[in-house]
Amino acid sequence: MVNVAVIGGTGYSGAELVRILSGHPYAQLTMITSRRYAGQPFSDVYPAMVGTVNLTCEAFSQEAVSRAADVIFTALPHKTSMAVVPRLLDQGKKVIDLSADFRFKDPALYEAWYQPHHAQDSLKKAVYGLPEVYFDDIKGASLVGNPGCYPTGVLLPLLPVINAPFIDSGSIVADSKSGTSGAGRSVSLATHFCEVNEGLKAYKVAEHRHNPEMDEVLSLFSGQTVHITFTPHLVPMTRGILTTIYVGLKEAVSTRDVASYLDAFYEDKTFVRICPRGTFPNTMYVRGTNYCDIGFQVAERTKHLILISAIDNLVKGASGQAVQNMNIMLGFAETAGLDQIPFPI
Repeated sequence: MVNVAVIGGTGYSGAELVRILSGHPYAQLTMITSRRYAGQPFSDVYPAMVGTVNLTCEAFSQEAVSRAADVIFTALPHKTSMAVVPRLLDQGKKVIDLSADFRFKDPALYEAWYQPHHAQDSLKKAVYGLPEVYFDDIKGASLVGNPGCYPTGVLLPLLPVINAPFIDSGSIVADSKSGTSGAGRSVSLATHFCEVNEGLKAYKVAEHRHNPEMDEVLSLFSGQTVHITFTPHLVPMTRGILTTIYVGLKEAVSTRDVASYLDAFYEDKTFVRICPRGTFPNTMYVRGTNYCDIGFQVAERTKHLILISAIDNLVKGASGQAVQNMNIMLGFAETAGLDQIPFPI
């Protein structure tokens, strides 16, 4: 049994970590920190956890966290994590960070889209935490930068085919639609019920911070420079991301050929489900789970491959993937604590 702590446990991703870790067979949740709710029982903040989580939220203390846990999840805002993580690593802790602070290989790219990076020595040690792609690297890591929710939904369908001879990697357009929990728990006018209900809108068009993350991973993986066009949308639901990706084809390709790339890449990957031919993902079918469902269609008339994925943004897009990374780092079964059965409706 390993002792784990969640720093920033009362945001949506932090609370989802608490939920998952509370049912983990090999992890003991020993500390939850919260700046806003320090001194309050976690179950007062999230009443659904009454009788399940009996911890009281604590103010963050580097020393107290280090005493309480060997594995620490940092569910903190961007820039905040980089002030905390290096000292935890120095104390021999394993860290899974859910901010963007340790996702990028190139610190200049991070700084162009976020802010100055003050923990570049730690950044050099970080492994990008997409388990289906970087399992071996994660296994030996002390610091994992958990991917963003949108990149998870984009990269998992794209990476298996990005180097295929029929793919025009300069033509990729991705469109994602996300539930409002992706904006976090802080109050804002943009996610107010009256502003979201019965509406659908694009936001941060051509300037979303997850776009360079996708570009960097695709470029490093493929060995060529890849820039994709990405547009996120906000839809009036709580959780889930549906992503549709349009890729130009340089040559004719059959459905069977595309399927062979996806099936081979994910043959032994529990949390990626390739939809039966002619059916497509639905966020409803992955809600509350760590699954990513992937479907596709070859558009022969327009010479495009259309890839579609569905994830729960709070689970496979954040906290579930973080626990999956912990499992790999510690040599546990990859599915430990993540074997929730999907809701049928």
